[in-house]
Parts: sequence; C-alpha cells; structure tokens
Amino acid sequence: MDAGGIIGFVIYCIVGSLFIVFGILSFFSKNPVGFWANIKMCEVTDTRDYNKATGKLFLCFGIFFIIFGLPLLAGQNSPLILLSIAGDMFLVITVMLVYELVIMKKYRKR
Repeated sequence: MDAGGIIGFVIYCIVGSLFIVFGILSFFSKNPVGFWANIKMCEVTDTRDYNKATGKLFLCFGIFFIIFGLPLLAGQNSPLILLSIAGDMFLVITVMLVYELVIMKKYRKR
C-alpha cells in the first residue's frame, strides 16, 4: 500500500460521501430534487415519492462509488485500477438509465 493509493481512496470516499449526504437530504426536501445540472426540473406527480426514489438512487451511487474505489488500495501500478475505471463508467451509465427510464417514467407529470 502506497501513499498515492490511500490518498486516491480517501478522495473516492469524500466524493461518495457527498452523494450519500445529498441522497439523505433528498428524503427531506419539500421541492423536487433535480438530477441534471442547469436544467429546469419538470413537474412530478408525487414530490415525496419522487424525492425518496431519487434519494435512494443517490445513496446507492455513493455506496457503489466508494466500493469501486477499493482497488486503489492495491498500489500505484496495480492492474486492478481498471476495475475502478470500468466500474465507475458502468455505474454512471446505470444511474442515468435508472433515473430516466424508471424514476422519470413513473413520476413525470404528463
């Protein structure tokens, strides 16, 4: 274990923790929580349930993001870093698909 890997993992933990905190705050929000940056939020049918679903999505993202940071602890030149890269790409694409195809399909006001 080298210092660079530990610092990288700590950064992964900080970023993942921010998403976890944002997910928890989503549960208590009175207004619909935005997912995309700089885009006006559309109207939803049930704000409370929408925020709960979006909060769960952010919580899962934060937890899996931290888990995908674990290969950084294997060392600087470890090929396991490819698991972090591929896992993060898969995670981000999955979260976007779940948001658009599941959450927005269910809660968008028509």
